[in-house]
Amino acid sequence: MHTDALVRMANQIGQFFEAMPDRPEALEGVAQHLGKFWEPRMRRALLAHIDGEGGAGLNSMVSEAIRLHRGMLGT
Repeated sequence: MHTDALVRMANQIGQFFEAMPDRPEALEGVAQHLGKFWEPRMRRALLAHIDGEGGAGLNSMVSEAIRLHRGMLGT
């Protein structure tokens, strides 16, 4: 899957969780969603984008969630 599509989908997930009033819970929710519903190659590609490109295009919710809960992504 192309990185732009992964970034777009991850940002949509982040936008959903931004509505939650408890930010730590929302950040954990983003990471849990990615870990539970994204297949491993999608998670690996997203992490490679973060490691290689610094996560260009990702919103702050997604970037922070992955930074804090990277281990939940299971890759």
